[in-house]
This record gives sequence, C-alpha cells and structure tokens, in this order.
Amino acid sequence: MLFAAFLIFASPVVDAAAAWDGSRFAWYTSDAGDDFKSGLPIGNGRLGAAVFGTATEKLVLNENSVWSGPWLDRANPKSKDAVPAIRQMLLSGDITGAGQSAMNNMAGNPTSPRAYHPLVNVGMDFGHGSGISSYTRWLDTYQGTAGVNYLYGGTNYSREYVASYPHGVLAFRLSANTPGKLNVKLSLSRTQWVLSQTASVGSNTGSHTVALSANSGQSSGAITFWSEARIVNSGGTATSDGKTISITGANTVDVFFDAETSYRYPNAAAAQAEVKRKLDAAVAAGYPAVRSAAIADFSGLMGRVKLDLGSSGDAGLQPTPTRLSNFKKNAGADPQLMTLMFNFGRHLLASSSRDTGPLSLPANLQGLWNQDYSPAWQSKYTININLEMNYWPALVTNLAETQKPVFDLLNVAIPRGRAVAKTMYGCDRGFVLHHNTDLWGDAAPVDKGTPYTVWPMGAAWLSSDAMEHYRFTQNKTFLADVAWPILRETAQFYYCHLFKWNGYWTAGPSLSPEHAFVVPPNLRQSNAHEGLDISIEMDNQLLHQLFTNILETCTLLSLPASNTDCATAASYLPLIRPPAINPTTNRLQEWRSPSYADTEPGHRHFSPLWGLYPGRQLTNSSSLAAASAALLDHRLASGSGSTGWSRAWAVNLYARLGRGGDAWRHAQALVQTFPSANLWNSDSGAGTPFQIDGNFGFVSGVAEMLVQSHRVDRDGGVVVDLLPALPAEQVSRGRVEGLVARGGFVVSELVWEGGKFVKATVVAGSGGVLRVRVQGGKGFKVDGVRYDEGKGVETKVGGVYQITADG
Repeated sequence: MLFAAFLIFASPVVDAAAAWDGSRFAWYTSDAGDDFKSGLPIGNGRLGAAVFGTATEKLVLNENSVWSGPWLDRANPKSKDAVPAIRQMLLSGDITGAGQSAMNNMAGNPTSPRAYHPLVNVGMDFGHGSGISSYTRWLDTYQGTAGVNYLYGGTNYSREYVASYPHGVLAFRLSANTPGKLNVKLSLSRTQWVLSQTASVGSNTGSHTVALSANSGQSSGAITFWSEARIVNSGGTATSDGKTISITGANTVDVFFDAETSYRYPNAAAAQAEVKRKLDAAVAAGYPAVRSAAIADFSGLMGRVKLDLGSSGDAGLQPTPTRLSNFKKNAGADPQLMTLMFNFGRHLLASSSRDTGPLSLPANLQGLWNQDYSPAWQSKYTININLEMNYWPALVTNLAETQKPVFDLLNVAIPRGRAVAKTMYGCDRGFVLHHNTDLWGDAAPVDKGTPYTVWPMGAAWLSSDAMEHYRFTQNKTFLADVAWPILRETAQFYYCHLFKWNGYWTAGPSLSPEHAFVVPPNLRQSNAHEGLDISIEMDNQLLHQLFTNILETCTLLSLPASNTDCATAASYLPLIRPPAINPTTNRLQEWRSPSYADTEPGHRHFSPLWGLYPGRQLTNSSSLAAASAALLDHRLASGSGSTGWSRAWAVNLYARLGRGGDAWRHAQALVQTFPSANLWNSDSGAGTPFQIDGNFGFVSGVAEMLVQSHRVDRDGGVVVDLLPALPAEQVSRGRVEGLVARGGFVVSELVWEGGKFVKATVVAGSGGVLRVRVQGGKGFKVDGVRYDEGKGVETKVGGVYQITADG
C-alpha cells in the first residue's frame, strides 16, 4: 500500500464563468483532444508540461536539455581559402557566382545542428468514458498552474498541475470529492530510444522510472536522460505490473516528477542521484508545501507587473475559444483579451527560462514545449531574430533574471565560435556565430541557401543584448564579468573579418536575413534572385551598435583610452557606413545600392530596421526615422506581418515611431490571426507550427507603447518616456505598474484617462539623474515642482518620485 498522510487540498473549482478573471485565466469547457496546440503549458524553466485534460489524460513532458544527439563539428574547412575569392566576386559584380561558391565552400556539413526532442508522456487512465459533465480546464497565468474539473457518476474529479522552481519538479494532485472514488492507472511512455523502463510499488511510494537515450545510434556523446515519477496516494490500494501503477479506491493521488540528463552531469550516477534528491525532498515536503512554494515563487515574478487596459464586461467572462472567435469580429469589445495575451506571454517566459544552474538553457523556438522528434526548424535557437525576440519583454517587464540562460548558452558557444572563426575565416581572435545554434553552442552556418546561410553577425546581436541587460539593471558586476568579455571577443572577430570598401569597414560575404534581392542589370546574373552581398544595412547597424557599446563600457569601467579594445573600437566606429536613404523611394535602403530590388516587398523580416527596434541608431535622426517609417509602411502594405513574430516586430517598430494607433492595430491583428486555441503564437495561422517568439514580441510591443527609454538627451542621459505611443482612441484609460526603464528606473505606477497622462510614480533603483518625457512633450510636475528639461531630477538610490500632469 502506498503511504500518504490524509491531506485534503481543494483545487480551484469554478461554479460560474464570472469567477474567472478575463485578464488572468485561459479556460475551456472541453479537453484538448489530440491537439498539442490546445494543451495548456506550465514549466519551471527546465521542466515543462502541456496539459490536454482528456478523460484518459495525456501530459507531454519536456526537459530543456533533451536534444537529438552529441556535439558535432560541422565547420567547413574549405571556407577559409574560399572567402577571399567570394568577396572578390561580390566586389566585381558576380553576385550569383559568389553565392554558388559560398554554398559549395561555406555551408556546414551536415547542414543543420541538433534538434530539440520531447522527454516522455504521462498517461493517466481514470476509467471515465461518456457521462462527463460540468467540464472545465484552466490555466492560471498568475500562479503558473493548470487544472481540470468535471463531474462523473455524481463525483467531482479534479486535477491540478504545478511546475515548481523551488523544488525543481513537476507536481500533480488528482482528487475526488467522494472518498474512495478515485481510480487511476499511471504510466510513462516514449516512442523512441527507451533503454529501460520499470514500475514498482514500495512501502512508502510507487515509482515509475524510464531511462532513455537521445539517439541509440549515436556515439557515446549522445545525451542520455533519466526520468522518474513518484506516486503517493491517500486511501486505496496500489499495484504494479512492472510497466504501470494502478491505484484503486483512493481519495487523492499526488505525483512528483523529475528528469535529469547527461548534458548537465558527468555520469549516470550523478544524474540519477539528483533525480532521487529532488523527488525525496518533494515527497517529504508533500504536495501542499510544494504547491505553495511554487505559487509563491511564480506569482512573485508575475506580480511585479500589473496591466489594466480596461474591462471587457460580459465579453471577458466567456471561455477562451469563444473570446478568440469573437475577437476576430470585434477586437474592441474585449480589451481584457489583450491583457491576457500580455500576461500569458510573461507566464511563458517565466515558465521556460530560469536560472537552473551553470548550464541553464534559454527558451527555444517553442520555449520549452515540444511533442515532435522532428519539430519545425528543429525547435532550435534561431539568432537572426527569434531567440532575441524571446527576451524582448524580459527587461522592460521586470523579468531580468530570465535572461541569464541566454548568457549561459553564449558561454558554451564562445569556444565553438572561436574554432569556427579560425577554421572558416582564418581569424585567430574573437568568435563568430551564424543564424542558428543549439545547446552545444554550434557556431557553423546552418542550412543551405544564399538568403540565410552565411550571416556571420549572430554574436553582434547577442552581444548587444548583454549590454542592454546592463542598461536596465545597472549591474556593474554583470557588465565587467559577463557583458564586457562578450563584447570584446565579438569585436575581435570583426577586426579580423571586416575589410575596406568605399572607405568603410565592411562585412561580407553576408546577407539581410532570409530576404533576397533581384540582381540589377549591371551585375551578374542580372534578374537572378540572390541573397549574398556585402555592406548589408542590418550588418552596418549591428557593427555601429557593437563599437558604441564597447566605448560606453570602456567609460563605465574606467578603462584607459589606450586600452587596445577601446582604442580599436574608437577607430572603427566612425568608419562604419551610415544608413542610406533610397533617393527614389525615400525609404531606408536595405542593400548597398539603391539599384537592388526586393524579391519580396512584403518580406516578413524587418532586418534593415534593426536600428529602430530593438536598436536605437535610426531614432537619432528625424530623416532616418522618416525613411524607416516609409520602409515599414511599405513592407506592411505589401503583405509583411505574415507570421506571428513578424507582426509582433511591426508592433514594436510602430511603437518606437510613436504611432500608437498603428501599433495597437497590429497588436489586435496579431491576436485576431495567430494564436492557437491555447494562445500560443503560430507561424502563419492557428493551424501552422507553434513558434513562441510572437507571444514574447507581443508583450514587449504593448510595453513599448507605454514606456520607452532608448532616447538620450544632449548630455547622453537616458530619457524615461511615459506614454510615448499610447493608442489614445482605442485605449482611452488604463493603468500599468512595474515596467522598467533603462537606468534602473521602475515605473511603479502609470495612469491615463481620456487618452491623457494623469500621473506616474518612478522608483530610482540606482539613483542618478531622472530625465522624463511625457506623452510626446506635454508639461508635468515632479513632486509638485514643474519639471526642468535642462536639469532633470537628481535622485537617490531607492528614491520615489511622483509625476503629475501640469494643468
């Protein structure tokens, strides 16, 4: 018999739709069936579960270091000798020849790195068939929990699912409100590479263990993993047939689950010992304590930011599928659905990216949740937009600690990138990353096509994210120990790789991510569609930001001007080609020449607008901002925003331009078009592959409408911009708490009514001068004194400052 003290815990049971907060809960009156994109996602940053809620329950479980195989060196040794010739072909105008040579000599072998894999499925057979009524399935984005409630045979059955960061496990409670009515058969299953599987009943708990390999045909470096479920029942009896555990006549059944992999542990014994340690502790604590700690931790993160965009009334009280359907017809009737999408995005980030040790892994293309052995795009880390977009909301919505796994992965990738820099480019210093990587830090080019393969700029973008982490947190230790080494080594590669063209330091061969151009008549092969070239606008913006970041860091760390890294960056920065405006279209120019025509005027990537968002170079000039707006408008009018993440990027770009109405319109269009039934973003519609970046980009876009901090005043100080892109007509009143601005300033309160700013409270986390701008330049007071734009406000660490409308 399994042991458990008789503990009664009432999982949430909803008696009426009015009990649900339309900004907090996603809820359903039916199960997910076999549709993974209807499963409800929970996670503790390392382990994840998708809850289907079927009568015979299926849970898809994941552990974020379960990938398809060992490290594989894919770097093409022919590249080093080929690059000079490819560059010369591009300079001489043989665009097609250069592309062909690059594919023959620079593509990785094999062309793709490893893929993210599922862990195991949990099966729970309750013996319940037809006759289920009063069914509810729910996700609480504030507490990070999910559950199922229904009536069957006069008994109310409940299941609650918790992902505990403090205990490092998943925990489930199954219960019946009639004593002795709970019967369940539990199993763990996997369709590939199961090395061993056992189930047993002991004196204290039931245990179901599965040992697996990522690929039994791989070498000894393949990832191996061990998973175990511990089952504790109150009342009833338990038996096992060696593969499953059956419990009959119980009142409650608690399940605790963990899995560990060889990615993080030196041998099987160490990994298995960690599984045992975590499960022993969770069982000893008991489900209520595990649940309580998990909710306290998760709600502590979620509670840092509170958003109110207005009430939806009865429209917000409907089940989520009904709300999604109604939103397509009348988006304005349910503003709380926009708030729910915001809260859901933050829930996903905190669930899929936490500091779980020195080998923490970031959210991938599907965050943490995947059921396929061949997922779309290998569910890897795509670093020409997608991984970065995953973390756009991290800093501004007060989840800075979720970004640590990105820098952990970079530490893994840097040695790989050094090797690729030397093998492929002949550079003995610095490191390079291309447009994808995996958990091993794979740095070689990925896939095979001139619009996407050879893009040696991934490290430049990620190094910028490290600098942004400092700008928001003001953590000098992070700047010195984490950001500075990344910035320095990133730049060292480009000092080797860049070459002079028209007097500018220039990158190439390279490309504008995933977009192609029509080769003009004066180049070869004219009218061909190619992607490879030199002096790409996005590359120039990334290089400008990289050298700017280095010089800022040199000042912050009090490094002398004679420091080699500082001096070299100072010499390179003025010689990066500035952005160009096409003289015919007055749009920002994507390629090195205005004679290049787009193959897709509505391309999904907004790469040449990187310096507008997430960068800032294009915001420093009114003419560049206008040219950026012209390009953005043209892209959208031509069909861009065709994927969820692309539409999310458009929201952020319009917000940066101060065009709140357009930003809001595209945010609504995203919610009308791309969410699956469970609110996950899809690639191009609800029936297409799940891709999580759009969820995260939506969150940052809403935040960007309300608070910005990328501008600097004439003295170089950060300006906290309140309501810079408020969609005043669509969201005439609202409130937000807890958004963060660069400089370590927390906007603990921001209120507007009638489309106009009312008041704000700013906490100076790091002191310094508080410079503020309100709703495009309206007058205001700070602590009752009219604000002097020339002086700002000298603040104290932890000081609280009240901002009110002036008149």
